[in-house]
Amino acid sequence: MNANESHCLQLLRDADPDRYLSVLYAPEEKRGALAALYGFNVEIARIRDLIHDPLPGEVRLQWWRDLINGTEHGEVVGNPVAAALLEAIKTYNLPRAAFDNYCEARIFDLYDDPMPSRNDLEGYCGETASALIQLASLVLDAEKAPAQADIAGHAGVAQAVTGLLRLLPLHRRRGQTYIPADILAAVGCSAEMLLEGTDKAAIKRAIDAMIALAEDHLGKYEAAAKSLPATLRAAYLPVGLTRMYLKKLKASGFDVANETPVVSPLRRQWTMLRASMRSA
Repeated sequence: MNANESHCLQLLRDADPDRYLSVLYAPEEKRGALAALYGFNVEIARIRDLIHDPLPGEVRLQWWRDLINGTEHGEVVGNPVAAALLEAIKTYNLPRAAFDNYCEARIFDLYDDPMPSRNDLEGYCGETASALIQLASLVLDAEKAPAQADIAGHAGVAQAVTGLLRLLPLHRRRGQTYIPADILAAVGCSAEMLLEGTDKAAIKRAIDAMIALAEDHLGKYEAAAKSLPATLRAAYLPVGLTRMYLKKLKASGFDVANETPVVSPLRRQWTMLRASMRSA
C-alpha cells in the first residue's frame, strides 16, 4: 500500500470506521484501491459540512467529476485521495460513468429540498451506496461482480436508508428531509412536522415506515446473499451491520429524531467478524 492509499485508510479509520474494518478483511493487494474508493465517498459526503451555500459545493463536486473524467487540468499533488482514486480507476478499469452518476446524486445533499418520493430515495441510494458496493466488487473480482448488480442494489438501499435514519438528528438541525414526501403523507406527517418536531406520534410513524423500507431491501439482500461469490464478500461486509443498527433504531422509537443510538465499537467489530466468518 503506497502513501496515498495509507492516507485513505487512515481517513476511513476516523470518518467511516465500518468501511475501514471491511477493508481489513479484503485481500491485502486490494485494500489500497478499496480505501481510495471509500475515501472518495468520505470526501464527497462531507462537502455539506465545509460550505455555507450550495454553489461552492457544486463547484467541489464538479472538480471531482472533471478529475475523474480526465478534464481537470489541476495537479492532484497534495490531494492523496484524488491521486489514489485515479490510480484505482486506472488499475481496475472502473467505470467513470458510475462516479459521475454518484456525484450527480450527491447534489441533493447540498440543498434543503425534500425528497419527493420513495422511488427518488431508492434511486439516490442506488447511485450512491449501491454503486459503491458494485465498484468495490469490481475491484475484488471484475469477472463475477456484474452478475451481482441486483444484490448490490438491495444491499445499498438497505444500508443507505439505515444510515439516513442514523443521521436524522443532523439532517433535522440542517433543515434537510430525506424521508420521502409520499411516505410522510401516507403516515400523516409532513416535512414541516418532521423538522419542527410538532407531532411525535406522526414522526415515529415516519421513522417506522423508513425502518420497514430498509428491512424490506435488507431481507431481499440476505436471501440472495447466500449465493454471493466468496471473492466479493468484503464489499458487502458493512451491510452486515445494518440489521444491528435497525434493531437499535427500532428500540429507540421517536428518540431517533433527536439522538443517534450508540453502538459500541466492540460490538460493531464483533458483528463484522461474525459476518466475515460466515462469508469464508
